[in-house]
Amino acid sequence: MSPITEVEGRRLALSNLDKVLYPATGTTKAEVLHYYATIADAFLPHLYDRPISFLRYPDGPGGQLFFTKNPPQSTPDWVRTVEVERSEGEMARQVLIQDLPTLIWAANLVVEFHTPQWLAPDPGIADRLVIDLDPGPPAGVAECCEVALWLRERLAADGIKAYAKTSGSKGMHLCAALEPTPSEDVSAYAKGLAVQAQQALGELVVHRMTRALRPGKVFVDFSQNAAAKTTAAPYTLRAREEPTVSAPVTWEEVEEGRAEPGRLVFRAADIGVRLERYGDLLGPLLDPGRAGPLPRA
Repeated sequence: MSPITEVEGRRLALSNLDKVLYPATGTTKAEVLHYYATIADAFLPHLYDRPISFLRYPDGPGGQLFFTKNPPQSTPDWVRTVEVERSEGEMARQVLIQDLPTLIWAANLVVEFHTPQWLAPDPGIADRLVIDLDPGPPAGVAECCEVALWLRERLAADGIKAYAKTSGSKGMHLCAALEPTPSEDVSAYAKGLAVQAQQALGELVVHRMTRALRPGKVFVDFSQNAAAKTTAAPYTLRAREEPTVSAPVTWEEVEEGRAEPGRLVFRAADIGVRLERYGDLLGPLLDPGRAGPLPRA
């Protein structure tokens, strides 16, 4: 029988706490839940009011992985959900993670947390810009850092302040706060940036998704700004060999990462210390006063 834990007045049945989810480090499910409980103050604001998509990996990263947007049948009635339009006008419900009990309930499912760039009250109206830098081997994080630094300056020229985080996988994400803007306009702007990056950085960048074009280059993926797309949330654990985290980083760390890319790999055990040292480096994304307008074409 699963142990019952009370979290802020909600009773949760937490299952298989001794199960090893990350064999490379021996990290158990109990440790995963502890991670989310301890970083919740930083994590929850980045999830709030954003319909959540889950990448589930209940048997660890070596087992079955599958995306789901629908709430599981066992979802407690106190978990908030919101109706979201899917393809061709079809409506379906998705989970909103508004508080610690919901976060721990969801983490017990063993998931990555992915969010859109818009809030549930205004679907398809983005308040964030995101650019995913995805390296094609033998390119890696060092090359992503080079591209990220170019994009930071290019965005600054348009009055947009960019922030960086690792993807927790093999690349990086750049994020910026925007005044509410239709997602299709943000996607068009981000595509223009990707094209300009390829023009400026030559053989280092590709802006097209075609696999054959990507070996040795950084794919500047602008598509995650589309209303239907989602991106790994800041602080989510990833379904990788080790419990790596999509971790906010300083621009100084990005600069150093060109020479020492291994310094930009962060695991669950690193995040508490980083939060004590830096606070939430992506906190400015949550401040509407820091959001800027999207430049006009």
